[in-house]
Amino acid sequence: MWFKSINTFQRSKIVKNSYYLSIYINGLFKLKSKVINEKIRIRVNKLTRKVIIMDEFEFIDSVKPDTYRQESLQKGIGDDAAVFRVASNDIVTAVDTFVENIHFSPKTIDAYHIGYRALAANMSDMAAMGAVPKFYLVSITIPGHVSSGDLKLVYDGMKEIASTYKMDLIGGDTVSGDRLVITITVIGFVVPNKARYRSVARHQDIVFVTGTLGNAQAGLHILMNDLAVIGREKFIKSHQKPIPRVAFATSLQSLHRLALNDISDGIANELQEIAVASNVNIIIEDDKIPIHPHLQQFSLQQQFEWKYFGGEDFELVGTVPSKDWEVVKENAKKHSLLITKIGTVTNSNDKSGQVYVKKNNHIQLLKKQGYVHKVGERSE
Repeated sequence: MWFKSINTFQRSKIVKNSYYLSIYINGLFKLKSKVINEKIRIRVNKLTRKVIIMDEFEFIDSVKPDTYRQESLQKGIGDDAAVFRVASNDIVTAVDTFVENIHFSPKTIDAYHIGYRALAANMSDMAAMGAVPKFYLVSITIPGHVSSGDLKLVYDGMKEIASTYKMDLIGGDTVSGDRLVITITVIGFVVPNKARYRSVARHQDIVFVTGTLGNAQAGLHILMNDLAVIGREKFIKSHQKPIPRVAFATSLQSLHRLALNDISDGIANELQEIAVASNVNIIIEDDKIPIHPHLQQFSLQQQFEWKYFGGEDFELVGTVPSKDWEVVKENAKKHSLLITKIGTVTNSNDKSGQVYVKKNNHIQLLKKQGYVHKVGERSE
């Protein structure tokens, strides 16, 4: 069994059809549940004798890469910290947390796609910064209802998309809790002075977006309601396996000025973040917002809400000087990526930081109604 390699273990107090094994551990990953004198207690089902959380060493071995892809990595998993060496790039970091029943639900996404989607979301942040993701670290809170098999699938999902972009897993942490929580830190590199910021949009810039919007929200709606609709698999895939636009974003390094934001909380939110950071206003045209043809089978209200406020499409929205628009289009074409001009940046004589939408020859304020994380937010 899994504990044969452990030199010392002992059965402890029986609690709710389970008992604990106290095990000495060390290393980069540390399971923090019931740590006493450098020992941990792992809960085991009394009837089936199945371990709810696998042995720490076995788990590390199961997710530790056989080989590393990045030459800058000096030391990966196995010590108290990882080491990498960089001489000619700026370092970009991002961290995001995904909480069960807040950011994802087992009703609409399995363990494999939870891992895939979580890492993809962080990689999309790298794309928005114009950076190439290189490394990632994973801190995970493991509840009793998650089996070791499902936990392995979470890491397998991350491993799939990481291998596509030649990323290395270099460490992490584990802790027990009452719900599944995944925190991922991604480290990326970008050519010096080529990181992309929201604060550089200027008057008369072109506003553009990649791909089509509303797909992920449509996929979630289909899964939640078990709908048989045209394009079902397309929409579900958009929800479960988004594609971060890293290759396209990094192909624009020749541009001197470019504002980018990834669409995680809805384009209405992301555009306002650019407008506020750049102290400008933005006007977009409703009939220019790209949607998939199959989205038109849903109600007009659903189409409107999903394309502006749905979020989690992880496309890129940005602004660029008009003189550079052809370069953006050419690079999108090279990556077989739909790119659409949706509006312009304007100066304001009054209040800045606003986003307006032109629809049926009327211009109205586009409110910030996408998903906004609240401090202390909980899901029952």
